[in-house]
Amino acid sequence: MAENAKWYVIHTYSGYENKVATNIEKSVENRSLQDLIPEVRVPTETVTEIKDNKKREVERKIFPGYVLVKMVLTDDSWYVVRNTRGVTGFVGPASKPVPLTDEEVEALGVEVKQIEVNYTVGNVVTIVDGPLEGFTGVVEELDLDKNKVKVVVSMFGRETPVELELDQAQLEN
Repeated sequence: MAENAKWYVIHTYSGYENKVATNIEKSVENRSLQDLIPEVRVPTETVTEIKDNKKREVERKIFPGYVLVKMVLTDDSWYVVRNTRGVTGFVGPASKPVPLTDEEVEALGVEVKQIEVNYTVGNVVTIVDGPLEGFTGVVEELDLDKNKVKVVVSMFGRETPVELELDQAQLEN
């Protein structure tokens, strides 16, 4: 059932995000609702702060006052989340929570899609999407973390490096 789960945004009291996330996780565990609420997240980023001429790494909340919950929306899951101490409500109209779209989830970086590629540096690939669709080129650089590949394409008699998404190129047969 967890494969039907979608991401929802919960509004909390500012500063209580981690406490709310922990409380939801405890409720899920106590009621054995792991199949309905598989994941709870407080999106954070690591920032370098300079204070008193000293650099330090600080983890900062990206969306203060909000917690992301991946869940299958049922009366039980809604009740558990809604009645957790510190939760002020779901983001969306009062009657029904609205899940995030796939584009929103990707833009927020909540779920990172892992793309497996069957090519490496030096392989000849065909561009299968975008303005250069149909062109072939040689893979010069692969950056799996950023989901990018640099391909050198021959255009108008010139070698031109092009940066693409990993899934925009495939190994030439």
